[in-house]
Amino acid sequence: MTTNNLPQEDASCPAEGILKQLSGKWKPQIFRLALEGPVRFNSLLRQLPGSNKQSVSTALKEMEEAEILVKTVVQEKPLHIEYTLSEKGMAMISIFRSMEGFLR
Repeated sequence: MTTNNLPQEDASCPAEGILKQLSGKWKPQIFRLALEGPVRFNSLLRQLPGSNKQSVSTALKEMEEAEILVKTVVQEKPLHIEYTLSEKGMAMISIFRSMEGFLR
């Protein structure tokens, strides 16, 4: 006799969704940098050693689609784009900090 101890998809762990949204190449690091204030694409590339344009661009797009980051076009010269934490992203700060504390 075998039993299936795997959780059903509709009964998944509530934290699974949050972890999926923050997992992936560069997402935790981008989130951490966005905690300090607005971030710009080229600044992220400089602050994430080993990163490349494609992987950072993909992470930013996915975080924007997950409504963790808000993309804003700043109408100043030179024209540039900033990413800031959304309301949802701000609500995730305590969760992120708790995960950081767990590793210490």
